[in-house]
Amino acid sequence: MNQNLLSQANSGDRCIVVEIASEPAELRSRLYALGVIPGSLLEILRFAPLGDPIQVKVGGSFISIRKAEAKIIQVKIE
Repeated sequence: MNQNLLSQANSGDRCIVVEIASEPAELRSRLYALGVIPGSLLEILRFAPLGDPIQVKVGGSFISIRKAEAKIIQVKIE
């Protein structure tokens, strides 16, 4: 398992969130509210036609994360 940024993951990857950068704090809070917290499992479902945003499954929810947001999320790809 290698450590990457979520923005580097590919469609179909399953990732464990390792860390979320502390800045910007409001973005971190929003990700936490969506269930994207250290230890959570993310499944990359698909990328929009231009690669942004990324559709991700976290828990039982489907969320969209912009590429810029995905760059602050450190993951371990399984």
